[in-house]
Amino acid sequence: MRCQTCGDPRSPEHNDCPRCHTPLGQPAVTPGLATYRVRGIGLAAAIAVGATAVLFLAVALSPLLGMAMARQARADGDPDLLLGALIVTVVAALPMAVAYLAAAVLVIIWTWRARKNTDAFPGALPTLGAGWAIAGWLVPFASFVVPARVVANVARDSLWRRRTPALVFLWWTAWLVFSIGERVVSRLDSQAYDKLPETPFNDAGYQAHIDYYRDSLLRYSVPGVACVIAAVALIVLIQRISTEQEARIARALPVWPTAPVWPAAQGWPAGSVSGGHAAGGAMPSPSAPGGEPPAGSGAPVAPALTPTTVSPQVGPEAPSGPEAQSRD
Repeated sequence: MRCQTCGDPRSPEHNDCPRCHTPLGQPAVTPGLATYRVRGIGLAAAIAVGATAVLFLAVALSPLLGMAMARQARADGDPDLLLGALIVTVVAALPMAVAYLAAAVLVIIWTWRARKNTDAFPGALPTLGAGWAIAGWLVPFASFVVPARVVANVARDSLWRRRTPALVFLWWTAWLVFSIGERVVSRLDSQAYDKLPETPFNDAGYQAHIDYYRDSLLRYSVPGVACVIAAVALIVLIQRISTEQEARIARALPVWPTAPVWPAAQGWPAGSVSGGHAAGGAMPSPSAPGGEPPAGSGAPVAPALTPTTVSPQVGPEAPSGPEAQSRD
């Protein structure tokens, strides 16, 4: 006996499958419960997450350009180059903000769909409702714990694990370091920039701008690395969970038998089909003699099939007429 979910052999002595934990006799997906496609939205979410990480790295490395422009401003005595360095930093942050917003929306939608699918998986043990896949990111303080718990539930029930995969802990730890670190670094950068002279008149003023961009580069190094780790871990999780859920849902789809196609002009023949049932699982309706349906049945009248009697033949030609009667 094999499990209908993972295909592994199982013993009737166990109440559930040792690998995927599906209860004995249960299908891969509970009939009547809705399931959702997650591969497409998961791919879109993974692309948005990857784009966010790349664009944030561009923001984290933008102080390198600011430092070079500040040194050039000191060499040329042109303070306008310092304004250009500030504009470059701001412009680099705008695409990252757009990608970040798109990634947040797509990840929330994917998480909600993946969590709803686990409701239809026999043997799944979710601890939080599907609504927390959305509310967990919006409720203050709960956003530090709830999204990780929802993804951990989905990962366990989709990847056939009793314990939370280590990849979930890696993703959430890196995400917290990035999320909190980015806010702290942004505030420190703002405070440090406010202390800079607006128009430097000597080397000390230009050097202050150079030191500011150097320190900003160092400050952004920690959230930058954390952002890359969190993005890679989340992309891998999305792809693994989406693949396993889509495969499980596909295994639960019914395979309909191919029925013979009868000519439209003749309709279905009177009598039963092989096996005692009409094609498609419907029994043939009783008909009156001559192939006509009972009056008032509303069924279309199919032309009667006239049976033909085939005489047995021996050899290429069978005798007929008086010669045949004499032989009888």
